[in-house]
Amino acid sequence: MESETIVSILVGVALAAACGFRVFVPLLVMSIASYAGHLSLGSGFEWMGTLPALVAFGVATVVEIAGYYIPWVDHMLDVIATPAAVVAGSIAMASSVVGMSPFLQWTLAIIAGGGIAGLVQAFTGVTRITSSVSTGGSGNPVVSTAEAGGAVTLSVLAILVPFVAAALVAVVLVVSIRILYKKLIRTP
Repeated sequence: MESETIVSILVGVALAAACGFRVFVPLLVMSIASYAGHLSLGSGFEWMGTLPALVAFGVATVVEIAGYYIPWVDHMLDVIATPAAVVAGSIAMASSVVGMSPFLQWTLAIIAGGGIAGLVQAFTGVTRITSSVSTGGSGNPVVSTAEAGGAVTLSVLAILVPFVAAALVAVVLVVSIRILYKKLIRTP
């Protein structure tokens, strides 16, 4: 496997994980990076690097982030966030992978991209529920800010230093799995 393909897989993994924090932030970062010439997109995904896509992702990102600061809207977003994160993680992975057959590209996108995004989203959902129960919802803006910051940081790192971003994803996944496992064990 070529080094370009390996790097593109690391970029995809990190962007997929970032989709678990916020659905549209990684897609916006990808669009900006591609539009600026800093990210090569997979075949068929060149549209993500166009100005209309950049504007659409920008608007969607602002609406998503703002929605998490409005009581009840944040709950509605949480309900739809898991399937949306899985789809966005799959798209982020598929669009960033280069030098691979379409069958392998989409298999990797669905299993790794969608799976990682779903796992991170499950972790953020548990975090938000814990915050809601323990603070009556008053702590949710802090959680929302941390999630948005995590999405931005991980997305930018994915483009600039994919190996560091992939290592950070590994840490996030280990922590997420441990916390989710503990929550599931305590639940009867």
